[in-house]
Amino acid sequence: MWEKELQAAIEAGLEAREKILEIYHNGFDVEIKEDNSPVTLADKTADKMIKEYLSKRFPTYAFLTEESEDNKSRLSNDFVWIVDPVDGTKDFVAKDDEFTTNIALAYKHELVVGVVVAPARNELYFASKGNGAFYQKLGQNPVKIHVNDKISDLTLLISVFHFTEEEKAIIERHKDVLTHVEKKGSSLKPCLIAHGKAEITLRSSPNTKEWDTAACEIIVEEAGGIFVEPDGMKIKYNREDVYNRKGYIVANRKENLLK
Repeated sequence: MWEKELQAAIEAGLEAREKILEIYHNGFDVEIKEDNSPVTLADKTADKMIKEYLSKRFPTYAFLTEESEDNKSRLSNDFVWIVDPVDGTKDFVAKDDEFTTNIALAYKHELVVGVVVAPARNELYFASKGNGAFYQKLGQNPVKIHVNDKISDLTLLISVFHFTEEEKAIIERHKDVLTHVEKKGSSLKPCLIAHGKAEITLRSSPNTKEWDTAACEIIVEEAGGIFVEPDGMKIKYNREDVYNRKGYIVANRKENLLK
């Protein structure tokens, strides 16, 4: 189940990776969108490439992507690709290598496929519903991954560019168990938790959107972790309002869902 969709999403992400890296290494201009976020030629080109690749293989599936107009027709479709062609554009602009390409598939509002490519790190994370989560260093064989079982001496991953006072307060409240706080970019934070390399990440702000969380969420869940809103509710996908307005928290175990 979902094998064809997963394989196509991996292929689309890796094809887009080549163009993204070409732009990354050869220079680019930065535009500022209406929401004050940056966008580059890499975002726009990768968005188009991924949509074209997937639409040829699954012509009846709808799209929700960061760089394309959302006409809401997707709301009446059971199958929706949710795409962020360059997640962490600020990381891309800063050339810190910690940006990703996120491709997910939602079926009847639930995630069934997730692919996260880290182009400059030569890494790939992927999962499909009921089949586990995997990590691949490009050029090597994929390996199955799982969250660790730590409940003390925890590592919290925070955003390089987005960090709020509320998040600082959470860290202060739980400093007895939060031994390490590290900055990481984009969807790498949840993926590293899925890989057993950290235990917690969270966002208290309402500024992330479906395409920021969809692909990495199913990877975390298939690796045995937890990805929920702060009140413990699951995130629903293919919504009319694409903002994750409550924020979210990701943890290796339910004991580590800090508040």
